[in-house]
Amino acid sequence: MNRIAIITDSSCDLPASLLEKWNIKVVPIRVIYSHGDYRDGIDITPEEVCDKLHEEIPKTSMPAPKDIIQTLKLVQDEGYTHCIILTVSAALSGTYNAFKLIVQDFDMKIEVIDSKGLSWLLGFLAIEVAKMVQDKMNFQEIIEKIEQTRQKLMGFFIVDTLEYLKAGGRIGKVAATLGSLLNLKPIISVDEEGKFYPFTVGRGRKQAIKKMLEPVLKQVESTKTSLTIIHTKAEQEAMMLKERFKKMENIVEIYISHISSSLVVHTGPGLLGLVINTASSEN
Repeated sequence: MNRIAIITDSSCDLPASLLEKWNIKVVPIRVIYSHGDYRDGIDITPEEVCDKLHEEIPKTSMPAPKDIIQTLKLVQDEGYTHCIILTVSAALSGTYNAFKLIVQDFDMKIEVIDSKGLSWLLGFLAIEVAKMVQDKMNFQEIIEKIEQTRQKLMGFFIVDTLEYLKAGGRIGKVAATLGSLLNLKPIISVDEEGKFYPFTVGRGRKQAIKKMLEPVLKQVESTKTSLTIIHTKAEQEAMMLKERFKKMENIVEIYISHISSSLVVHTGPGLLGLVINTASSEN
């Protein structure tokens, strides 16, 4: 009998309760300081990264090969015959390529898939794949449906400063300078290649939040939607958004999630974002 395991990386931002509920295994991305490296969510917390940013902006790196190997051996030992691995966007991280290289040494049917997203864009995709496994879909059917599912996910976020995205090479220098000079706050999304791009721009944080809400509210008007409010030390704003959304008939579930240590490195404190999943309306 075929048994399908699901593995993702720590940038998915899923809490332990959902990872356990859906039987999703996570491999930690590394957060690297000048004095050493830490496993995201194991050796270091997002709050610790935030608190240390004034001292040093760390770098991030793909999971250590030993952590990938250990996780693959674990699913093999647990009797899984097939494995679906969903990774943070290959345009933003070497994680996808690291998995592709290592899985060649394992005698299992393994598919490594670039989510072309991060945070709950990856997290929601992993949950939807877990639902397919629970529904007894076969391995190939699931692989074929993943792209269709990915198209039903949408995410937007704003940051207080573009400094950290600039430092990590995730955004152009011109855009970073523009944002700081004119108090323009880009609403950032992820394109079809899995790269960051400015969806639109607001002048100041208040207007940026309003503009970030517009495409999400338009979607929610007509479609049953699961929604996650992501943030970095912006809990009050996140709670205000939750109060607004929970009154809406088409919202089937709402989560509030502090982003992972590896993502805090590139955004800094003050991130606020919305990720929606309309694939859940089909279940």
